[in-house]
Amino acid sequence: MSIVARLCLSALVLLFGCAEESRHTRLGPGTVVLAFGDSVTYGTGAGRGEDYPSRLALSTGWTVINAGIPGDTAGQARDRIEPLLVEHSPSLVIVALGGNDFLRQRSPAVVKEDLRAIVQAVRSAGAVPALVAVPRLSLLRATVGALVDSPIYAELADEEDLLLVGGIFSEVLSDETLRTDPIHPNAAGYRAFAAGLSGAFREAGLAGD
Repeated sequence: MSIVARLCLSALVLLFGCAEESRHTRLGPGTVVLAFGDSVTYGTGAGRGEDYPSRLALSTGWTVINAGIPGDTAGQARDRIEPLLVEHSPSLVIVALGGNDFLRQRSPAVVKEDLRAIVQAVRSAGAVPALVAVPRLSLLRATVGALVDSPIYAELADEEDLLLVGGIFSEVLSDETLRTDPIHPNAAGYRAFAAGLSGAFREAGLAGD
């Protein structure tokens, strides 16, 4: 099975576990989508235009705004989400944060509440939040290709009835051919990440074939 197929399957296992996907309306070409995150959203580790928001825009036809800031934490991101929502009025917001929090040894429970505040702000603005699960970095697990999502993402998705896209980032970083360093994908990794997201959003009814 190809890496892209594995990533799509990993994402779909979690998507099908959420009741919310059946309530989504398809987002047509040109729909504004906000990719909200840190260096992984920004595209660190690959060249210009190889970041996952750019790749996702190509595969879906959406207008995907890259709102990734290298080094950003979920705590810091709480303060910048609302101005972005006002500026861009997105229909969908992809929240991919937490990696820097884990690197700084912030409490997972605190990170979870920061993420909760972000997704609640997104919903209050009338947009659909999609939460991307992130692994807690383990050099040993990364070396043997066995990174797993932090459990706070599935917990939060269950508590807030969120669309959760899980498994993708952990699988990319578990494959040394898809990463530039232990915490950043390379160009191929971002392509695989975007393909996994695109497949997950199609299955959730948000994107067309």
